[in-house]
Amino acid sequence: MVPFSFAGEEFALVGERALYWPREGALLVADLHLEKASFFAQHGQMLPPYDSRETLQRVAAAIRRTGARRVYCLGDNFHDEGGAQRLEPHAAGMLDALCRATDWVWIAGNHDCGRVPWGSAVDALELAGIVLRHEALRSETRAELSGHFHPRLRVSARGKLIARPCWVVSRGASGERKMILPAFGAFTGGMDASDPAIIAAMQPASAVDAVVPVGGRTARFPLWRNAA
Repeated sequence: MVPFSFAGEEFALVGERALYWPREGALLVADLHLEKASFFAQHGQMLPPYDSRETLQRVAAAIRRTGARRVYCLGDNFHDEGGAQRLEPHAAGMLDALCRATDWVWIAGNHDCGRVPWGSAVDALELAGIVLRHEALRSETRAELSGHFHPRLRVSARGKLIARPCWVVSRGASGERKMILPAFGAFTGGMDASDPAIIAAMQPASAVDAVVPVGGRTARFPLWRNAA
């Protein structure tokens, strides 16, 4: 885990995709998109039906690594409203066990329409002055953690284009304002972290950076600067 400060709170980046909040004993993940493969299979695109198992195994590993007592899923938890009902028995058993072992909270995303028979569900919530929601709200004046965009950093190194999940963080006059988490699901794509849609979601800001863990520390890559 790599220590990371945001909005006056101490966090830790867990692997390439999760965030741990020690003071809250909470693991935060975004965009699980459980049962995405089975959704595509319903529409004739046959894919290996094990994405939910792999995603939940990743969550379980992060819980063991951090000792988290709570899990907050920042929206787009299942890929569609029928996803929870399509979980095969093994994956359903994994999710049931995880929700029994932790205080598990689903935050609603734009893909989340159906009832989930595990954990508890909210539209958004505030912890220690930081708002947790699915999609960054431009009018939000409080510090904010969100998902939705699946940000990936693309850099050129030694003539090769490298793409990896990243966190996107904005800064303003009073410090850090917004953070977008990378997609956690095993079967999720990514959007270039410098995409105008991501930059717009982080406003108002004086700077927007991509953050990745490198060798036990965080590395920042500038994405946008306010020229005013």
